[in-house]
Amino acid sequence: MTAATTAADTIAAYNADREPERLGMKMAAMRAGIFPFYRGTAHLFWRRVREAGLPETAPAVWCSGDLHLENFGTYRGDNSLTYFDVNDFDEAALAPCVWELVRFMTSVLVAAPSLGIDAKEGRDLASLAAQTYRAELAAGKARWIERRTADGAIGDLMTGLKKRTQKRMLARRTLLRKGRRTLEMRNTRMLPATEAELLRLEKFCKVLGKARDAEHYFNFLDGARRVAGTGSLGSDRFVILVQGNDGPDGNVLLDLKQATPSSLAQVVATAQPDWADDGHRIVAVQHRCQAVAPALLGAVSYERQSFVIKELQPSADRLELSDTAKDRPRLAHAIRTMGRLLAWAQLRSSGQGGSATVDDLKAYAAGEKDFAVRLVAIARDLHAVVVADYRNFSAACDDGQITVAAMPKGQPA
Repeated sequence: MTAATTAADTIAAYNADREPERLGMKMAAMRAGIFPFYRGTAHLFWRRVREAGLPETAPAVWCSGDLHLENFGTYRGDNSLTYFDVNDFDEAALAPCVWELVRFMTSVLVAAPSLGIDAKEGRDLASLAAQTYRAELAAGKARWIERRTADGAIGDLMTGLKKRTQKRMLARRTLLRKGRRTLEMRNTRMLPATEAELLRLEKFCKVLGKARDAEHYFNFLDGARRVAGTGSLGSDRFVILVQGNDGPDGNVLLDLKQATPSSLAQVVATAQPDWADDGHRIVAVQHRCQAVAPALLGAVSYERQSFVIKELQPSADRLELSDTAKDRPRLAHAIRTMGRLLAWAQLRSSGQGGSATVDDLKAYAAGEKDFAVRLVAIARDLHAVVVADYRNFSAACDDGQITVAAMPKGQPA
């Protein structure tokens, strides 16, 4: 990146074709703090990694492409069990295994001040993640976290999910009148869809129902533009209310999200498979990396563009990091678990589509010297770059060069 091409310039160019209303919300969210900025700028981070010359000698594996502290969470798998795992694969690509780890470690350093953690504690936690990751990779055995195997803050989170039901979720996000539900626009983070969009969504549901031999289940009831996440804000995204199982309490909410190209794949030298489209890339990598995929996850075509669809669930959540950080041992345990999950995802997807084999990964982990020390140093350097980029972006927002807009109030849709 030249001196004339600032972080703000790069961010503006990357987001140029996004919907202005939700893009303004994305810019506001990123301006609000450095960690949301980091969440929303994976494309800039990977460009910085390329400029920093991070070695590509580590074995290539399937990466989520945007690993950070808040891209782990709970969800109900298609086997009806609830898991805690890596849960965002929009930027998924084949890349050196430590690149994904370095992005996660950098996120720990970026988030530290907002969690009340000093610089040394942040480095210690990043080092802990690296050490745990290396140990699990060397062991070569992929495991998983579900309710019976979860403990610490993650265990508490998963225990609390027992109280959440489909009926309660629908009551919070919809209105029920005369036995028919519609989306509740006043209390959720949604924006109204146009009449033309609603007609297109209804047509899409009919096609999807026929393709899945479940026309009644996918009977369209209502739809809206969805406001969720940070990195994807401004891309086309909808929440769709469908019939689901019989009765209004069996109605189902779907998330229909535009699939965009991986910014990691665009900078890494590792050769990528020839995917049918980005939706198939995202879904395929998610199936490879997770122990069990979420319910209804699939790649679909909507208005001749690539999208990913999945069910919105009452069991979907993530750790409240600010609360977890108040108890340092619990936070350390959560970070250690995330390091394990990263190694398990890479082991689980090993040997598929060009990824290194389990034996390759075990040999790499066993042969690395000063692994954590070296990667913490790299993460510290990248953290300094993120800080500088955030300052540049913030100045551009404050000067009016980048437009920001208020987020709608209410619960996430």
